[in-house]
Amino acid sequence: MERVIVNDVSPRDGLQNEPAAVPSAARIGLVNALVEAGVPAVEVASFVSPRAVPKMAGADEVAAGLDLNRADFRALVPNRKGYERARAAGMRSVAVVLAATETMNVQNINMSLDQAVQVCAEVLQQARHDGLAARAYVAVAFECPFEGAVADGEVERLAAAMFAAGAEEVVVADTIGGGNPRRAKELFGRLAAAFGPMRLAAHLHDTRALALANAWQAVECGIRKFDASAGGLGGCPFAPGAAGNLATEDLVSLLQQAGFHTGIDLAALLGVVRHIETLVGRPVGGRSLPWLQRQHGTHNGCGE
Repeated sequence: MERVIVNDVSPRDGLQNEPAAVPSAARIGLVNALVEAGVPAVEVASFVSPRAVPKMAGADEVAAGLDLNRADFRALVPNRKGYERARAAGMRSVAVVLAATETMNVQNINMSLDQAVQVCAEVLQQARHDGLAARAYVAVAFECPFEGAVADGEVERLAAAMFAAGAEEVVVADTIGGGNPRRAKELFGRLAAAFGPMRLAAHLHDTRALALANAWQAVECGIRKFDASAGGLGGCPFAPGAAGNLATEDLVSLLQQAGFHTGIDLAALLGVVRHIETLVGRPVGGRSLPWLQRQHGTHNGCGE
């Protein structure tokens, strides 16, 4: 049975845009619950200025509260300062974020596109020198909220720059959920042909209810690494219109029904989704949640 790696980003991308801040201790508990459900990789925090993203304050505390040998724990770093904080906290896997357009880089990290390429390259090179795993996101790869559709050739150019700088993996991110299955097939097919599918991952948002369809197109193109967020939490505070991520439970259900192995216990994952509801104070869950609850004899926190 072929394996697909799922990286759950709910403790970072999921919680960063929630109205209420979740304390570090509760975020640690969420990470551990995901690992107990069999999730092999978790993005635990963003080492960003708390002034820029207040919900990610305490990233150092989160890292200190985890057994970093327990799973593939990952951190987002916006610049060299964030990288040094993550390394000092003991993180062994970091990722930089490079937006595919000028305006999004300015809005997200207050840099031009050229400056962002340079900073990301420097962080990747330093991470590799220090022996850390290093990944790069190409954000708004399908569509930018400020500049509109992004050309596939530009995404390929930026991915090539990140690989050249030392990225082990490039994550193609549909940050505002602007993709569709036809575009997904074209873009992932092009990038897989250029770089090999095993060096790529997909990060998809469900703004237009197409994240799962786009994920399947990526699978068909050979992609075997995906970001997803338990309960479908997520959204970028700097990208207007960015809705929640592809729900981990939806993705795992799709993959398992299609004959792929993820190592994730769906029943346990549904328990994590119910736990997230207590953290954020509202119902959450992917599109398949009612069906999955019936299959596994569970119900959500609202008694539905």
